[in-house]
Amino acid sequence: MKQFKTVLKFELKGYFKNKIFLGTTMLFMVLIIGAMFLPQIAGYFKNNDSESGEKEVILVTSEDGELSQVLLSTLRQSLSGYEIISTDESGEEIGEKVQSGEVWGGIVFTSPTDYKYYVDNLSMYDSNTEVIDEALKNMRQIDAMIESGISQEEVEEILSVKSNHEVINMGKDQMQNFFYTYIMIFALYMVIMLYGQMVASNVATEKSSRAMELLVTSVSPTSMMFGKVIASCLAGFVQLFSIFGTAFICFSINKASWEGNMIITSMFGIPADLLVYMMIFFILGFFIYAFLYGAIGSTATRLEDINTTSTPLTLLFVGAFLVVMLSMSSGNVDNIAMKICSFVPFTSPMAMFTRIAMSTVPFYQILLSIVVLIASTVGVGFLSARIYRAGVLMYGNPPKLGTIIKAVFKS
Repeated sequence: MKQFKTVLKFELKGYFKNKIFLGTTMLFMVLIIGAMFLPQIAGYFKNNDSESGEKEVILVTSEDGELSQVLLSTLRQSLSGYEIISTDESGEEIGEKVQSGEVWGGIVFTSPTDYKYYVDNLSMYDSNTEVIDEALKNMRQIDAMIESGISQEEVEEILSVKSNHEVINMGKDQMQNFFYTYIMIFALYMVIMLYGQMVASNVATEKSSRAMELLVTSVSPTSMMFGKVIASCLAGFVQLFSIFGTAFICFSINKASWEGNMIITSMFGIPADLLVYMMIFFILGFFIYAFLYGAIGSTATRLEDINTTSTPLTLLFVGAFLVVMLSMSSGNVDNIAMKICSFVPFTSPMAMFTRIAMSTVPFYQILLSIVVLIASTVGVGFLSARIYRAGVLMYGNPPKLGTIIKAVFKS
């Protein structure tokens, strides 16, 4: 136990003194602060007219000189954010005013259903033409019904009919849970890829310096392996807690500004029971892959060999990630592939959590998945320690799998 604590303290000190680790954490915290204060920052870029409450002016005219009050009223209702003013000016005159900035825009009707839309710089968010088209369509439908002999009162009654529905959800709301499920899966993917490679690199660096030969004779391989992996896990959680803690504090300060954003509010509204499951699968998923990356690092003779030796493990993890992402996108998270992956220890951290968040999973299946994952993590940890002890004494060309197995049994 004393050896384990010594290794743990040494590895943690290395992480917290690492300038890249600290710089990356601070950078993400600053970016999160900027993102969460985005509504307030965006307010500084609004023009003075919008801040004073004045509406932009749109001039409306007709080439034949006939512009009905019904049409003007419809436009004012549809384009409520603008001041609609009728005019007798021609399209060229309106175009000149728009180009000079005297008015914001103009609409020139060439027929009851056709028009020209004048604007100086067409914004990518400008949807006025779609709004006008829908308004003209509704007007034409009303005129057609009146021409067919239906009275104005009957037309209004027909158009005012509304349908009511009630959704009785017997399970999970996938849309509500999608965003924080995606965040957890993506965070787990990034943390495992980043810290797993970091554990492997640290082991390979120590081995290349021949310091490992001295360490492995004075410290038990189990203490070395578990100390390194748990230290990387704690460092990762400190980093994640700093980033997501900053996001939560900033969200609490600016909660009123994000009320209309379903994505942001749902991410910070995760239920307590789901948060517990997230932590369980996140920690166990990180441990099992960190142990494997540590074992791989011990078999690498040079630092450059890590990418080659870790390719099968990386492909396994990426494959699990793709299965989960495709299942989430399709809306069917209970397909056969996901059910199988829910009980395979290398894929269950992502697959089972996704099913819990976006579907209804029997409790016995959840418990079975967690038990299998815990047993596999402990087993992989001790196996990785054996590989670690055998691998650090191997030099020269990268050892083959059969050579590693023989060395493990001999050790």
